[in-house]
Amino acid sequence: MEKQIRIVKKGQDESNLEFWLLRSASDRMIQLEKIRQTVNKRKYGARSGFQRVYRIAKRVSS
Repeated sequence: MEKQIRIVKKGQDESNLEFWLLRSASDRMIQLEKIRQTVNKRKYGARSGFQRVYRIAKRVSS
């Protein structure tokens, strides 16, 4: 198989969009989570979890 290179302008390559549209929603979510984990690992290192924990309480009306 011979390698091929195509030069396209940014925003004019439809093959990437077609690739993702052909995938199921669950497959896209799995791949998105893998990308998110990779980015977070690069940015924050091995640290995991939330930095802060928020508590939402229902306010009593008077």
